Amino acid sequence: MGLLDGKVIAITGSGAGIGREEALLCAKEGAKVVINDLGGSRDGAGKDSKVADVVVEEIKKLGGDAVGHYEDISEEAGGESLIKAGVDKWGRFDGLVNNAGILRDKMSFNMDNAEWDSVIKVHMRGHFMCARAAARYFREHKEQGGAIVNTTSTSGLLGNAGQANYGAAKLGIVGLNSVLALEMGRSNVRVNAIAPMAYTRMTSDLKIAEMLKAYKPEHIAPLVVFLLSDAAKAITGQVFGVFGPFVQLYRLPRPVMDWKAGGECWAPADLAAKAGEIQSVIAKVNWGYMPGTPMPEDKKVKP
Repeated sequence: MGLLDGKVIAITGSGAGIGREEALLCAKEGAKVVINDLGGSRDGAGKDSKVADVVVEEIKKLGGDAVGHYEDISEEAGGESLIKAGVDKWGRFDGLVNNAGILRDKMSFNMDNAEWDSVIKVHMRGHFMCARAAARYFREHKEQGGAIVNTTSTSGLLGNAGQANYGAAKLGIVGLNSVLALEMGRSNVRVNAIAPMAYTRMTSDLKIAEMLKAYKPEHIAPLVVFLLSDAAKAITGQVFGVFGPFVQLYRLPRPVMDWKAGGECWAPADLAAKAGEIQSVIAKVNWGYMPGTPMPEDKKVKP
């Protein structure tokens, strides 16, 4: 018995890298899979249906079942046809993994409009188009329930120079994830996000590429399968980091300290007098570490 027996799952950008590994493991765990991929380059140029077809054939050779989907998921027709492909083929739909993305890195002061717009379109608009289509299906099948897994990034959660477009899109996805979780709970649907880190063609030329070689796309897939499964039916609205053997739970932004004005409101000079105290708090709460480095004991939540 697999964790996803009988379920129909659609995965965008699943022709290679993380998406491919997610698709293969979903199939091994019993799901029927819609393989979406335009088959373009890392920056989104070009199109080749063979990229998705190769993964479909891989799944069939493993004894599973899959169908290819080659539409642009950042367009309304693409998002709607993605969900329809699973329903038409197998009569139901159970889960969406929003994974598709492109990179067009450049420092913000050198980035042109097209480089900004294209990345925002694929990531943010693509997530929304597919999630909206899935939500409409799920609302009509409340008794069935379902799951959506979105893909954010540490580039949005923590920032990364040269990725203003990508980081903005990825943090926007966190906001979308939170709203979808609130909206879809009444329809028995859970919505979570992952922030994966792995060595793929998307990360192969980053400064930390050598370090990332220890973190493979197949390390990401088990968390996604879990979040799609009924075992995670009580988990929603969360953001999980995942790389190598590590799975993290991110704390979404919330107040960690407050200062009350002496009068009705603050004067700028009064805040300036608090600058050292504010900086001290920032240093305590804004800690960070590189992947593979154990989390400080005083930062762990004790069970």
